[in-house]
Amino acid sequence: MKVLVIGAGNMGLTYATGMSKSKLLKKRNIMVLDKSKEKLDEVGKIAYFDAMERLEDCVPQADIIFLAVKPYHAEDLFKRMKNLVKPEQLFISIMAGVTIKYIQEALGITKVVRAMPNLPAQVGQGLTSYVSADEVSRLELFMVEGLLDTTGKSLRVKSENFIDASTGISGSGPAYVFYFMQSMMDAALQMGFSENVSKVLVSQTFTGAVELFNQNNLTPDSWMERVASKGGTTRAALDSMQDNNVSEMIKEAAYAAFNRAVELGEEY
Repeated sequence: MKVLVIGAGNMGLTYATGMSKSKLLKKRNIMVLDKSKEKLDEVGKIAYFDAMERLEDCVPQADIIFLAVKPYHAEDLFKRMKNLVKPEQLFISIMAGVTIKYIQEALGITKVVRAMPNLPAQVGQGLTSYVSADEVSRLELFMVEGLLDTTGKSLRVKSENFIDASTGISGSGPAYVFYFMQSMMDAALQMGFSENVSKVLVSQTFTGAVELFNQNNLTPDSWMERVASKGGTTRAALDSMQDNNVSEMIKEAAYAAFNRAVELGEEY
């Protein structure tokens, strides 16, 4: 199996690096194509990558083509690719908002998987939701899942609507966590802690809370009830959040990301 990644940005290289470790590739190099000479020079220094400059030299060779370019590059890229692709090739797209139907029609192919990754994929802790066209076989889906799992976990969803929805939760979600972390660090600094100590206080609190959640079957509400005793410090903090409607604000933020993903899809 030969894999081509088009786009050597952060996510493209993240997936290329992860997939290079997959047993499915049997130690074959991954072809990586980018229009930036600077990027290609960087790629060329990595032993398990083959840096490619021309679509003609790599698209016809590939069994799986990973589309990792910005959505606004899709139209031009597909025009240049259309005469090079083959019907048996499988396409995996992480282009936000670009629909399966658009890719199929623009390239004249049928086997398309649309995926939504998130930033923690860069450290092997990502979550990639994905959905496939009907023409993708079970065996091909098994291969896709194996490749996506090299950067963390993958989750198959029922429809493209859930890809847009997962954008609002897991795709954009790390930014919500960072926002909350920054606010807590700012509070710690105002309380007199140093920047380094503030970072440790907040990061370890998040790490520990997530680990507690993952190792037990309790809901977040149940954990809050365990931590927050009546009249105590945690209850004071939670009451403040409730009074300020923080929960609804977070939901509104998630829906804002979801709605924007839907809007982007309407362009394709």
